[in-house]
Amino acid sequence: MQSLDLIDRKIVAELMRDATLPIAQIAEKVGLSQTPCWKRIQKLETLGVLTGRVALADPGKLGFGILVFVEVEAPNHSHEWREEFTQAVAQLPEVMEVYRMAGRMDYMLRVAVPDMDSFDRLYKRLTDAVPIKNVTSHFSMERIRFSTAYPVDTRNR
Repeated sequence: MQSLDLIDRKIVAELMRDATLPIAQIAEKVGLSQTPCWKRIQKLETLGVLTGRVALADPGKLGFGILVFVEVEAPNHSHEWREEFTQAVAQLPEVMEVYRMAGRMDYMLRVAVPDMDSFDRLYKRLTDAVPIKNVTSHFSMERIRFSTAYPVDTRNR
């Protein structure tokens, strides 16, 4: 973040909070006029700082009542297995996030499914697609806090 000045960080923070804000409101909040603000937003997109603008939805209201964190232990750490695993999880739309981890597990997946039967089908598709040494699933009972916004410093230069 060192290459972003305070105004850029403020713009990013505003867009992470609400990407539907009109340019005029963002510009006012960060102390710019509309044209320079819009040019900065375009620059942030070109640099890959801003990677997209999305609408956030309530998973329960969309029928995704179960959130599962799935730990995957790889049988080996070969390039071929990693590629096969990457391709397999890319084919599973229920898998919303995948992280390669340091520590006792190799991968962590965040999965959203409507019900336990759906998770069981996903589990079988995943384990049929690629060899896995161990799978451990953790079912979320309650989402206490959720944010997609990073805690960007909007106070210090």
